[in-house]
Amino acid sequence: MSLLTTPSPRWFTIAAQRPFLTDLARGLIDALGLDALSEATILLPNRRAARALSEALLVASGRLAILPPAMRPLGDLEAGEPPFEPGELALDLPPAISPARRRFELAGLIAPHLCQLGREASAVSALDLADALAAFLDACQIEEAALDLDVAALVEGDLARHWSLTAEVLDIALTAWPARLAELGLMDLTQRRVALIRALARRWRERPPQGVLIAAGSTGSTKATADLLGAIAAAPRGMVVLPGLDQLLADKAWAEVGDQHPQGALRRLLVQAGIARGDVRPWPGSAEAIDSSPWRRRLISEALTPADRTADWLEVIEAIRAPKAPRGDPIAAGLAGLSLVPAAGEDAAATLAALILRQALEVPGRTAALVTPDAAMARRVQAQLSRWAVSADSSVGLPLAASGAGVLASLIARATAEGFDPVTLLAIAKHPLTRLRPDGREAFERRLRGPSPGDFATLKARLSGPGLWLAERLEQALAIAAAPFNAGPASAADAARALAQCLEALAREGEGRREPSLPPLGGGPAKPGGGSEAWAGAAGEGVAGVIASLLNETAALPPLTAKGFADLLAGLLERETVREGAASHPRLKILGVLEARLTSADVTILAGLEEGVWPQAAPLDPFLSRPLRERLGLPSPERRIGLSAHDFAQGACAPEVVLLTTARRGGAPTVESRWLWRLRTLVRGAGLELPGRPDILALARALDAPLADPPPALRTARRPSPTPPTAVRPRELPVTDIEKWVRDPYAIYARRILKLRRLDPPGAPIEARARGIAIHRAFERLAGIELDALDETVIEDQILQALREEGLPRAAMARETALAASLACWTLAFERVRRDGARLHVEQQGRMVIPAAGGDFTLTARADRFEEREGGVDILDFKTGRIPKRAQVVAGFSPQLTLTGAIVMAGGFACLGQAEPRQLLYVRLRGGRRAGDEPPMEPGSALAAQALAGLERRIEAFDDPGAGYLARRAPERVDDVGDYDLLARTWEWLVIGDAEEAE
Repeated sequence: MSLLTTPSPRWFTIAAQRPFLTDLARGLIDALGLDALSEATILLPNRRAARALSEALLVASGRLAILPPAMRPLGDLEAGEPPFEPGELALDLPPAISPARRRFELAGLIAPHLCQLGREASAVSALDLADALAAFLDACQIEEAALDLDVAALVEGDLARHWSLTAEVLDIALTAWPARLAELGLMDLTQRRVALIRALARRWRERPPQGVLIAAGSTGSTKATADLLGAIAAAPRGMVVLPGLDQLLADKAWAEVGDQHPQGALRRLLVQAGIARGDVRPWPGSAEAIDSSPWRRRLISEALTPADRTADWLEVIEAIRAPKAPRGDPIAAGLAGLSLVPAAGEDAAATLAALILRQALEVPGRTAALVTPDAAMARRVQAQLSRWAVSADSSVGLPLAASGAGVLASLIARATAEGFDPVTLLAIAKHPLTRLRPDGREAFERRLRGPSPGDFATLKARLSGPGLWLAERLEQALAIAAAPFNAGPASAADAARALAQCLEALAREGEGRREPSLPPLGGGPAKPGGGSEAWAGAAGEGVAGVIASLLNETAALPPLTAKGFADLLAGLLERETVREGAASHPRLKILGVLEARLTSADVTILAGLEEGVWPQAAPLDPFLSRPLRERLGLPSPERRIGLSAHDFAQGACAPEVVLLTTARRGGAPTVESRWLWRLRTLVRGAGLELPGRPDILALARALDAPLADPPPALRTARRPSPTPPTAVRPRELPVTDIEKWVRDPYAIYARRILKLRRLDPPGAPIEARARGIAIHRAFERLAGIELDALDETVIEDQILQALREEGLPRAAMARETALAASLACWTLAFERVRRDGARLHVEQQGRMVIPAAGGDFTLTARADRFEEREGGVDILDFKTGRIPKRAQVVAGFSPQLTLTGAIVMAGGFACLGQAEPRQLLYVRLRGGRRAGDEPPMEPGSALAAQALAGLERRIEAFDDPGAGYLARRAPERVDDVGDYDLLARTWEWLVIGDAEEAE
């Protein structure tokens, strides 16, 4: 019987294990022939499916020249695209509101109620709730629920007060939103689409099309679409082809299929259409292959059966095995081609997926696809494929916020909100789209490193030439972006317009080569092509679209502060995705779950099989509780889990499937997907295990493993121990560098011999360094004040004055004021005890010469404080950070005070002459509950003599030309970070290599 002569309604299905579009193309050509193929109209779920069907038809025809049928997507339509605006059907409906304007209008509607809902009164919070409100409206419109109902009346006393508040807000929105749409002369896109589908279904029932009309691949998840599919199936030459209807599921289990089951959407469709499952016939172009695939379908079907039907799994296993297949165990046959690959973390999972994709390319003509709902995982796999110079066709893309134009726009908005921030300013100046004098960037950067200048005036006073020119241009450009906020909060449209002008001024072509005569920015017409770099490419177009929506669609938003606008822009850029066109391998695909529907490949990887990823957790509705959703006739949040389960079941029935799981995400342990857990449980009940892929795991381990005998270029760095000529080795060091010489000789080599200095980061925080300098200065001044004149107020004033002189920011001063009060109390008691019978000497310079075979060695010191007493001298060093323990001092690892004592014994301090060290004190000054600490070490003379002897031995050892400056010889802590760790390639020999062998 011909496909088109069977009685209507015509409902068909293509089994889950079959390549849907390949079988569909083969059946169409067999039924219609190549000549009549162009007369058919085929409705498919999305554009990707339409493109894939075109290729499948070409292959099925033997790559002959054919006229393809008219293929129309049911979803992701542009405005005015057929078949949903077939002429006069759309004439009676208002135009659809744009998604951006709808979002901003809803945000303006919800903004006055943010405080009532316990939310921050900001545009970002309003947009978050607008998204939730839009989802509620879409759900009502898709389910065709009445929007004129009294939601607040549905809230009863047994519901939480929170739901009463949100229901009141929701009721206001449902009343105001239709009125606002009527005022604008627009309607919701979802409501309009549902109305058009209904109108089309009605027309096709009243006047059915006479041509071939086919709907393929849709599950009819909405009522209107289900009604349209029913009209198509009943047309004279119409038919519906369902994806993966499970005809093996027991009737009892079918009756219990719910929202979370893979067959939930198909069951609702057939019930609405009044079609029994048995009336759905196999698609003629989908003949069963003699392989393991039918058993795979049975295995997946049983694993995902409704929970109430899993109690008899052992009986099911026996029933499957009873009529044993000639080739052996049916369950084992169903597992053929299916494998489970566990990964320790996200990076390891990406490596495994990339290896499987790359391995598929070794077989000519073999195709492979990665299917995952995790966009970050997809990008990781793309990055891993790049090591083989392979790029896969990916539907994921990048967030617009991570693109070049998006980053620059965000930086400008952040600079406007944060004021003078060196990190942000330097990022703008060095951005690839910025055309401001590249030859001035080095000087500009150097002046921004270290403590922040604080403002452009101070920065410009430190610059000249190209650096000054760059700073002036950047200040002028950012002034444009900040202008709307000079008088307070501004509208989003004004802020967006200023942002666009600033971006164009920074990206204007040719401005980087102009002389300091500056044209006005933001005023007057731009040059032809001026600023075009800012809007070039897909990323530029995306940013332009976001700015256009802010310009044209945000009238309903309240005025924003500069920070509020920066947060708003960051959220909008993060929501958008940009896909840069690039060459990709024709046999590899990386797809999201929606894009993967109906596509097939020789090797399919299903990744992200963890709870919360695939399936995603049911969304939390801030407006409606589950009882309220049920009373409103809205679907449960779990319905989308059922659609995800159907996608998983379709993918898992492919001929060769790899199930990829990750044990940890973001450092936290994961729970494997419920579907995988049930499949594993069923298989174990049959006495089997899910097959693994030890070959891939071994390849992944070997991929980055070091070679047994690598060539010199690939060998791991060994711990450096340079041996410079003795003539360039330092012959003078301060006592503070001796500790560095003991713990990390390489640092002395880099600093004293190579003359390298670490650059401060831009806008380096000054609190820690400035606090130390200020405390030392305060105690130096306090030593000059008589004890009788000291009290807590005087001490506190001296400390705070010194802190202010060092330029501590206002926020830090608030904390320091509290610390200074407690430190002043401790200091007063300290001074009363320490000054008794002592003569003070502060901030004294001293030196001594140590004779050595390689030449005299000079040791210098700057002492914070001496307390000269009868019988000797106490040596004090004030510290605001950690102080060394006595054991470290005795062992020679912290010789600052002991060597200072040696200089005292040698008469190296003019204020003292030769003297005997008594106590050595590291005085820790921190404030707080334990304001200070000063554990004394005695006897100072013995410790000083011991330290001097150790230093003499070290000088003698390093006078040997073969003595090397070993890196990190004795670090206090393994995780200590040094200024020269990168130069010493510490990571390679300490973590990757063998540190013990290197030593």
